[in-house]
Amino acid sequence: MTSSLHESREFPYRTNSLNLFRLFFAALVLVAHAFHTAGYDWSPGFNGENLGGWAVIGFFVISGFLITRSRLRTDAGTFLVHRIARIMPAFVICLLLTALVFAPIALLATQGSLAGYASTAPTPLEYIWGNLFLHVDHYGVGASLSTVPYPNTWNGSLWTLYFEFVCYLIVWVLGALAIFRRSVLLTAAIWAASVVVRILTATGTTGGLDGDFELLARLLPYFLGGSLIYLIVQRWGYVPLLGIVSLPVAAVLMVFVPIAGGPLAAPFLCYALLYLSTVVRQPAWVARNDISYGFYIYAWPMQQLVLIFGGAQFGIVVYILITAVVTTLFAMASWFFVERPVMRLARRTPVVLVAQN
Repeated sequence: MTSSLHESREFPYRTNSLNLFRLFFAALVLVAHAFHTAGYDWSPGFNGENLGGWAVIGFFVISGFLITRSRLRTDAGTFLVHRIARIMPAFVICLLLTALVFAPIALLATQGSLAGYASTAPTPLEYIWGNLFLHVDHYGVGASLSTVPYPNTWNGSLWTLYFEFVCYLIVWVLGALAIFRRSVLLTAAIWAASVVVRILTATGTTGGLDGDFELLARLLPYFLGGSLIYLIVQRWGYVPLLGIVSLPVAAVLMVFVPIAGGPLAAPFLCYALLYLSTVVRQPAWVARNDISYGFYIYAWPMQQLVLIFGGAQFGIVVYILITAVVTTLFAMASWFFVERPVMRLARRTPVVLVAQN
């Protein structure tokens, strides 16, 4: 048994539990945000980051691993089609539902009428158009959330999607380079550079580069850490013992090392999650249905609506449970009626194009 832990093997891409871990991270984001939307002035976390932030980090390292694999297994055009199909349709539907359904419901519940709904800035159209291309410029819809503890914010989670897609584009470009496909050292160097940039931005020594650049610098090391581990596993195979060792290394860095600890932990965290995904079983339904993205994008608006209808008055635990159930229903609807059909269509498109040629 011990010797087998040292043996290099192919990572089980079809039988791992990464879907379960992504859903777990989405649930952690909901838990962390529940304290904010319910009016608490704190949220559980450690080393300067709340649980929601660490959960997003988990998302990004897994995404870096899987997206890099996707890029190296598909041509540039197919990769972009698949990435757009995966992220955009469900995102747009969420925007439309928020502006045209959730916001009117909130206004009716809090004000008793729809007065000012279509004219108070940001208007529903401004909310949809201003956020349509993933970069979130408007968080509120008129005065629909003017009375809640966390006012004028319908979805505090969506901002990360823009930077995730930027990471997709970075890997898309790198994937066109032969050296990226052949050499682990290039990706290691780029990841190391991203860690340095993150430290510089966190300590305020970037020469005025802030805003979007700072947010990208905050998330990019985790995505690239996942990319690096994919290339390592692809080249030398997956070694369970390294996954076991990576668990405490990642934990120590994330818990005890300020600023640089998280970015430095990224490759170790990714390898540790790969190991855990091979030993932790996931339900067959979760393996077939990835509702984590829908859960992530609908959690915050559901929390605001549940709060408006009195769900937080029973305490934070009950509030979290109610919002988790409602969010799961929307996530399932998003998966079955939007995400999965669009992805299946996108996967068939390149085959049709080849047949026509």
